[in-house]
Amino acid sequence: PPRPAGMGSVPEPCPQAPLAVLSKVELRVSCKHLLDRDTLNKSDPCVLLLMQSQGQWMEVDRSEVIKSNLNPVFAKIFTVDYYFEEVQKLRFEVYDSHGQAGVGTHDDDFLGGMECTVGQVSLGTPPCSGTPRPCPLPNAGLPQIVAQKRVTKPLFLKYGKFAGKSTITIISEEISGNNGYVELAFRAKKLDDKDLFSKSDPFLEIYRIDDDRSEQLVYRTEVVKNNLSPIWEPFKVSLNSLCSCEEKRKLRCVVWDYDSRGKHDFIGEFFTTFEEMQKAMGENKVQWDCMNPKYKIKKRNYKNSGVVVLLDLKIHRVYSFLDYIMGGCQIHFTVAIDFTASNGDPRNSCSLHYINPYQPNEYLKALVAVGEICQDYDSDKKFSALGFGARIPPKYEVSHDFAINFNPDNDECEGIQGVVESYQSCLPKIQLYGPTNVAPIISKVARVAADEERTKEASQYFILLILTDGVVTDMADTREAIVRASYLPMSIIIVGVGNADFTDMQILDGDDGVLRSPKGEPVLRDIVQFVPFREFKNASPTALAKCVLAEVPKQVVEYYSYKAFPPRCPRPPTPDPSLGSPQ
Repeated sequence: PPRPAGMGSVPEPCPQAPLAVLSKVELRVSCKHLLDRDTLNKSDPCVLLLMQSQGQWMEVDRSEVIKSNLNPVFAKIFTVDYYFEEVQKLRFEVYDSHGQAGVGTHDDDFLGGMECTVGQVSLGTPPCSGTPRPCPLPNAGLPQIVAQKRVTKPLFLKYGKFAGKSTITIISEEISGNNGYVELAFRAKKLDDKDLFSKSDPFLEIYRIDDDRSEQLVYRTEVVKNNLSPIWEPFKVSLNSLCSCEEKRKLRCVVWDYDSRGKHDFIGEFFTTFEEMQKAMGENKVQWDCMNPKYKIKKRNYKNSGVVVLLDLKIHRVYSFLDYIMGGCQIHFTVAIDFTASNGDPRNSCSLHYINPYQPNEYLKALVAVGEICQDYDSDKKFSALGFGARIPPKYEVSHDFAINFNPDNDECEGIQGVVESYQSCLPKIQLYGPTNVAPIISKVARVAADEERTKEASQYFILLILTDGVVTDMADTREAIVRASYLPMSIIIVGVGNADFTDMQILDGDDGVLRSPKGEPVLRDIVQFVPFREFKNASPTALAKCVLAEVPKQVVEYYSYKAFPPRCPRPPTPDPSLGSPQ
């Protein structure tokens, strides 16, 4: 199945830190003079967007299917991440769809393709043989979408053949710093009947009129069959797409009677602005006469061809990570350290817990690298420090969630240095044992996060850093605990220390699929990031922090957006869209 829009290109794998997203770009697609593959009707085109990742073309999204149309304007808006410093190759493929069978990939279904880049210009590749998808498409130079704003190129079949006179046009628009979207609900009343033996099948299109007087399709509703007073499904569009974030920008709304052969009948149109639409907020409604200019000229008593009513309008603000941080949200940092026997006797220089006065061990390196970033977002600079898998005094029973400062009433340490000192002082007092159970610590932090959630404010978010030398023993309980934690203001970072085989730990990182509990319940959001420390042995200390913390801003925003919690003190919109890892 197609992956969601906006996933963008895959950042380079760690230990090189992921690139910070410079901005997002919206792409609108239209085609002209497509090949006609159908015998009785015209082709039913659909566009697939593919992005090149590590030499492979991966589908990231696809458009709707437009019935019987060789000159389609697709309503689907593709959203991709734009990295200034990376060449991002895109490939647009047009296929003839076959109803329930969907979009095929056979040669007979392929209407043509075009390659380009999001940002930098790179040279095209020569024609080659093979099936359509893996075959590079010829271009003298891959067009630079962002710089040119509008790119029209011929479509090519395989073997470098032109697809007749077919062309594809890509219009790009960088999403501005204004980060909101609007939800609209329309209906119509008493529309003109365009059908002879039944009633009209109306649908509504909204166009934004740009400064150059060109029109950009913003949204196309579904078709309501056999109904002169249709109620269309509510829909959401970004303010950027709707009106370029300008309330007074003119919008053209058109009502059509759907025709399965693609020859839709014009019912009427009206013009409005987002400023006027906002009168529909709350209990109010706004309505417009749906006018047919030809009827207005020809018919003396012509009033309208129906009425279109905006039933409801809701404006949603999408806040950024910086909005929450600058609104007073604190990042509470907890570290959990593996004290199982597999680490080796701390008195032995081969132990992962050996304290070398001249060189910090891997546990300390990981702790300091991540903790120094997090402490900048915590006003009291106090960190909870826990241990697991050791026998602890006084009874030397195994514990999986003990405070390394041995104060059960207050497990917090003063800053990163306080955590380091508690770690070093606790080693001689404990006996390394096992097993490697991390679910108890995840659940412990989750209980604190649950108390925070009840405040219904974006005041505190929790990061749990787990440092371990092996695969967890309680995998089922850990998966269950992570699923529960995904509903709370919490992220989990797991750093694998040492040279163990951490393959099974990748299960906990949702990058390769959706993590599920043993009962099959999926996580609400991906909150786990796993990294083997050995990949950073030769990298700078900041490289580890950048890699493991890169997803935290997105996770913070995802949680508070899900809960509909605004920042406590929202700051005004900023045009700066670069919200990379917290640095």
